[in-house]
Amino acid sequence: MKVVVGMSGGVDSAVSAYLLDKEGYEVIGLFMKNWDSNINNDPEGITDGICPQEQDFIDAKKVCDFLGIPLYRIDFIKEYWDNVFSYFLDELKKGRTPNPDIMCNKYIKFDLFKKEAKHLGADLIATGHYARHIGNKILRGVDTNKDQTYFLNQVKASEFKDVLFPVGDLTKPEVRRIAKEANLPVAEKKDSTGICFIGERHYQEFVQNYLKGKKGNIVDIDTLNVIGEHNGLMNYTIGQRRNVGLSGDAKRHYVCGKDTEKNILYVAFGDDNKYLLSNEAIIESMNYISSTKPTFATCKFRYRGEDIPIEIEYLSDTEIKVKYESAKAVTPGQACVIYLGEEMIGGGIIKEVRKDGKKLWYL
Repeated sequence: MKVVVGMSGGVDSAVSAYLLDKEGYEVIGLFMKNWDSNINNDPEGITDGICPQEQDFIDAKKVCDFLGIPLYRIDFIKEYWDNVFSYFLDELKKGRTPNPDIMCNKYIKFDLFKKEAKHLGADLIATGHYARHIGNKILRGVDTNKDQTYFLNQVKASEFKDVLFPVGDLTKPEVRRIAKEANLPVAEKKDSTGICFIGERHYQEFVQNYLKGKKGNIVDIDTLNVIGEHNGLMNYTIGQRRNVGLSGDAKRHYVCGKDTEKNILYVAFGDDNKYLLSNEAIIESMNYISSTKPTFATCKFRYRGEDIPIEIEYLSDTEIKVKYESAKAVTPGQACVIYLGEEMIGGGIIKEVRKDGKKLWYL
């Protein structure tokens, strides 16, 4: 059986290729480049003359050479811009909080990448995601701290039928141990964090390369008085407490809302978080991985968020209403991913946030 492994240059994909090679598969590496700082007007993304993804390719090549397997490369720079990055910018313009990694999985990794792998004769495709594929079910990764099923919620169910997740049954420490024992060249390489094309850089500075923030009023949501000036709504997230732009002697405060039409950033004071709390949300663009449609389940509103018990009302094929006792900083544009125990049922995008049946007007 020929397996094409998505090689990212990191330790997870390296160990995936190593394990499959040990199991006797014919393993081929395929590296995809989705971002080019030279092309994408991102000079700050170049370090010592090298774009981070170029360094990742070099690392992936080292691993494949070490394992004695071929490595192919495909560039999806234009496709990534058209399908993922443009979506990211459009959502920011609307005052929402998008997750481009979810769209990358939907449009690039489990669509275009798979098609390219098939051209290479792949019987199966493997990635370094911390997830498990058993039968027709997508289950959480064994390592609950690294589980990545959240990011797979928009992938079509049919796309998983020939996909392997070799590290899904392992914890991250186990993956590191395997890499070190096998002397893989990336055994000590640091994990990437955040959005791949931003890396360790300052988020606001990066975004301003593509969206020019329009300054506007910061308004106290209780008094509706203007109390400061913001640098562009896309630079702030719901629940943010630091670097809001108020004077140093201001009382403890947090971002609680945005009005994109009036270009207003709403801020609340105190520790009660009352403006961040909700108990109901409308979820659009629902994608179902499982044929099961439970009435009661749990969900995650963010990757590192807790599992929240929910009651589900199915409004249409692509839209649901979820009710829950209480949750903080549920934010339009983010994903709502639904689970039934270990199984990931599917997910969608938060369209509207409500409390006691009424839409929160400031979101």
